[in-house]
Amino acid sequence: MRREQWRSAALFIGEEQPKNCFTEMQVLKGHFDIVRFLVQIDDLRFASAGDDGLVLIWNVETGDCLLELRCHTQQITAMTSYSFIRGRNAHAALITASSDRTLSLWDPDSGNRVQNISDLQSSVKCLLVLVRLDVWLSGGNELCVWNRDFELQCKTVHHSDAGISAMVELPKNFIAAAMDKEIVIFKLSLSGSDIVVMAMRHLADHQDTIHSLISINDGLFASGSHIGELIIWDSVDWTIQAYEHILWEEPAGDSQSEVKLKQIERSIQHMSSDGEYIVAAVGSGLYVFNVLMKSVVAYRKMAHDSNVLHTMLQEDGRLMSCSEDGSVRLWELQDLPLPAEPASSGFFGMFGTFGRSGKQTGPPAKKMPEIPGLRSLELIGDLIGHSGAVQMFLSFKEKGLVTCSTDHLLIIWKDGELQSQLRSLAVFQKLEENQKL
Repeated sequence: MRREQWRSAALFIGEEQPKNCFTEMQVLKGHFDIVRFLVQIDDLRFASAGDDGLVLIWNVETGDCLLELRCHTQQITAMTSYSFIRGRNAHAALITASSDRTLSLWDPDSGNRVQNISDLQSSVKCLLVLVRLDVWLSGGNELCVWNRDFELQCKTVHHSDAGISAMVELPKNFIAAAMDKEIVIFKLSLSGSDIVVMAMRHLADHQDTIHSLISINDGLFASGSHIGELIIWDSVDWTIQAYEHILWEEPAGDSQSEVKLKQIERSIQHMSSDGEYIVAAVGSGLYVFNVLMKSVVAYRKMAHDSNVLHTMLQEDGRLMSCSEDGSVRLWELQDLPLPAEPASSGFFGMFGTFGRSGKQTGPPAKKMPEIPGLRSLELIGDLIGHSGAVQMFLSFKEKGLVTCSTDHLLIIWKDGELQSQLRSLAVFQKLEENQKL
């Protein structure tokens, strides 16, 4: 692949990347179309799925394809793992949904399809496992609640073309579901062995389609929309704790294409949180927030050459991002005495609204306020291996990082120094075994 294809003129780290441990890569082939989903099964195995309808199970240490699961006739639209206790043993299962309007339950040990449902009214867009209640939910034009044996417990139907695109679990058996511009709060009521689902409230504070919905901690969850609206909600009473409409300071274009491009660039495609921090993918940029301190930690408006599709917070002040530009980038929060990149004052007014029950009013100030403790988000690694948009990644910590792409490939990125040590250890062990013989 030509490295120049994805090289950013504004942000280029070069070949020497001393803080980037991922110096070895293993390319995995098996899919025939875009790979969109990666799900961890256990400490060694993960599943991949995408537009070819295949589900492949892999070993992250060897890169071997262990099983190929075939049954869906169209693209996979959602996938999740499901762990449960049966008897005294823990069991793992995979649940997949497809555009062919089917749901399948798989045994990842044997590769057998344990259950299959093919009479759904619409395709499923998202899945959510509720471990405490030992049930799982599927969301589309209808919200369905299932038990571990794939038996439908209850459902509620919504007459919406958009349907449910994302769900998060809230305290006290409540669920938040994103439906176009709204968040609908559902309650699961238990009466003996029966479960009933009811819509309790519609939160209609977004002005455009919600693309991201995540849980921050037991007390907060967040949603982000296509036009850069970021809202933080209280998980118990569902009031707005912070509202910010992220705006760029470039002048508006004259043509419709330029206007549309501006909207895409500030769309919040993905968010992730460790309970204390949030990292939001806003267009091609990244923004990091400290929820506990109610302040912006760092930001970079042009973190990639194109839209950021997936993010992840790591330990020791580092994070990862991947993009439509085909790259996976590693970032580090640093205390550097460098001037911060200009940003809109509206963005930094976000956490000043904590504690309010509604949106902030009035025009934003023209001058950006001083932000104490603002840090620099510095590029420390650039993983170039895919020739198409990187859809997401999955971390196995010291065992490696898995990425998937529109180029039909998966790549396992590994710590080169650690792998060298493991190979040396394996050689010494082999020599000792031969000497004993």
